Amino acid sequence: MNATTQLPLWLAYTAVGAALLSGVVSLGATRRHPGFLHIGSFALLAASGAAGIVAGGWVLLANLTLTDQLALGLPWLHWHLRLDPLSGFFFVLLSLLVLAISFYGRHYTREYTRGDPAQPLPPLGVFTAVFILGMQLMMLANDAFMFMVFWEMMSVGAYMLVAYQHQHAANRQAAFLYLMLSHAGAGVILISFGVLAAFSGGFTFDQMRAAELSPLWATLAFTLAFIGFGVKAGIVPLHVWLPEAHPVAPSHISALMSGAMIKMGIYGIVRLTYDLIGHIQWEWGVVVLLAGSASTLLGVLYALMQHDLKRLLAYHSIENIGIILMGLGLSMIFLGTGHEVLGTLGLVAALYHVLNHALFKGLLFLGAGAVLYRTHERDLDHMGGLIHRMPWTAAFFLVGCIAISALPPFNGFVSEWLTLQTALQAPVLHGTIESAILRSAIPVSAAILALAAALAAACFVKAYGVAFLGRPRSRHVTHAHEVSKGMLAAMGLLAGLCLLLGVLPTTVIETLGPVTQLLVGQTLPSATAQGWLWLTPVAPEVASYSAPLVLLAIMITFVIGRLLLRRKAKPVRRAAPWDCGFGPLNARMQYTSSAFSQPIRRVFAPTWKIEEPIEVRREAGVLGRALSLHHQLHVHDWSWLKGYLPIGRLVLGAARRIGHIQTGSIHTYLLYSFVTLLVFLWIIS
Repeated sequence: MNATTQLPLWLAYTAVGAALLSGVVSLGATRRHPGFLHIGSFALLAASGAAGIVAGGWVLLANLTLTDQLALGLPWLHWHLRLDPLSGFFFVLLSLLVLAISFYGRHYTREYTRGDPAQPLPPLGVFTAVFILGMQLMMLANDAFMFMVFWEMMSVGAYMLVAYQHQHAANRQAAFLYLMLSHAGAGVILISFGVLAAFSGGFTFDQMRAAELSPLWATLAFTLAFIGFGVKAGIVPLHVWLPEAHPVAPSHISALMSGAMIKMGIYGIVRLTYDLIGHIQWEWGVVVLLAGSASTLLGVLYALMQHDLKRLLAYHSIENIGIILMGLGLSMIFLGTGHEVLGTLGLVAALYHVLNHALFKGLLFLGAGAVLYRTHERDLDHMGGLIHRMPWTAAFFLVGCIAISALPPFNGFVSEWLTLQTALQAPVLHGTIESAILRSAIPVSAAILALAAALAAACFVKAYGVAFLGRPRSRHVTHAHEVSKGMLAAMGLLAGLCLLLGVLPTTVIETLGPVTQLLVGQTLPSATAQGWLWLTPVAPEVASYSAPLVLLAIMITFVIGRLLLRRKAKPVRRAAPWDCGFGPLNARMQYTSSAFSQPIRRVFAPTWKIEEPIEVRREAGVLGRALSLHHQLHVHDWSWLKGYLPIGRLVLGAARRIGHIQTGSIHTYLLYSFVTLLVFLWIIS
């Protein structure tokens, strides 16, 4: 292969090298010389992001598969590298977020030099580089050994970033929980690779692709991979680390974790299931569809109960991972039952939502970080009125809210609509789908997706309304002002991409063609048969959507509305509003986040363990002593209470019992050694 053809791979190496150098440069960052991190390190991350976008985009558009070997790793197993359309797609996704945080982070991280005590800057820069390097090289890996090394590198980097402000107990607990579950998941992934290696005779992915597995062993490998990668993706009930880790990490790292890191779990599932195992069975799709439906519904319901803005966004990551899994589950079901076109449509919907979620969730976390940067508040009930103090942040955050609520003309609508269209084709195939399980599971999942979209819209009406509208509820919010141009540029970049991917869906689907061709040997020519103006996923007579026309209609409606309002405008008499005798309006007269979600909490009460203590206090008032009510709301996750806490108690109890053998006596330890020696001699003999 000539040097020009290999150029995308060299650009990928350049992206890796720039990320590595960013960590090296940040070692020089001190309180006196923070520019090593704020300028040097983030400038190199910008270069890494730009090179990664070009490398991944080149491979994707040109439908290239490039391989290489490096004399690193084990003596008998060099590093095998491969950049193909699938890894190129995820490389673009990661690089877009890296580019955005390179603009954002150089200003946001200045906050850590002003604290008392100030946070050390070198660990932040070094472990950001380690985190990004792990993801980049893991996607380039073409053998199990290299894959696992950089999978663990990514996990360790994320652990150190979650624990960055380790003086807070919440950070330490979240980091430990994340690391423990990540290592457990990595162990299961390793066993899955072991199953494939046993039948392939080697650890390279090329050998695994050529292996012939029986349905039983293929199912075992898939199950192990789905559990292991599902931990990283945050699938219910393996999600408990995610709402703990995302809120406490630095906000630009939260954007990377939610936008890119949990997608590495999706990458692993797709790579292993569609590429390495192949021969997809429809039963796998049922499992994935059920897990995705549960994650979608429970994720959005738990998000609705949150008043911590970053925690709310973390639970929505679980919801959107569920939507991605629903697309993958439908794809596996249809591929396993011989409906290749619908299987391809489900895969396209899942991959489209992978990219969409990376963009709008990255935008929302950066917006939440901007609010935290200026107000030092994460609690929605302490915010309010920020649209007047941070208008650009409010506008970009609104774009993210509309996109994640799956409303046109933004990108979230397209991928969720494609997923719904995939599910809605099941009744058409009723006569060709023999399993009653499938005939019932697919319509139910479609209903869950529609319900989750409505609940997500309600959740972000709450989040945006309480945070940005109304009156400020705290002194910090009252004195807030707009963030720097670099932070706004990062949010503007992601907001623009949310609109672009929503208005030009046919272009995106054409771009995804090489990925589906690689994985299932199919593309979706019917989706783009009517040109760039109309998206027809199955056929024009079945369903069609024109995002450009929807955008044009919205713009025309807005212009006409403005003109009519101006023409009919009359002098407005301004007077104080009727206050019902309570005096001037104040922040306590507004809806709180808990009050907004109260009706939904009553309807879906069994979903959570809810504690609502109400305390009655006697306080001195103008007319003497008066009664005041103090309400608190605590919502607990049943997965944690019924699953993880009992396991934790069991492990601690076993550890205490085993600890009794540590007597502190040398005579006892010599006896243990002697008995062990006798046992081994007996085994050998």
